[in-house]
Amino acid sequence: MSGFLLTLRRMGRAMVGAPDYDAYLRHMREHHPDTPVLSEAALFRERQEARYGGKNGGKCC
Repeated sequence: MSGFLLTLRRMGRAMVGAPDYDAYLRHMREHHPDTPVLSEAALFRERQEARYGGKNGGKCC
């Protein structure tokens, strides 16, 4: 994927609150090498819960 498309993808994911998995992997490798990493799906769920306050974002529906 070209640099422009990668940048566009990162911007789009940031706009909807989706984490940058590659950046997460780099951070974990550099700062927490002995800690197991989350899968991309698990990271997404964890970030959504952190952003919206848990299951269903604290809403009933």
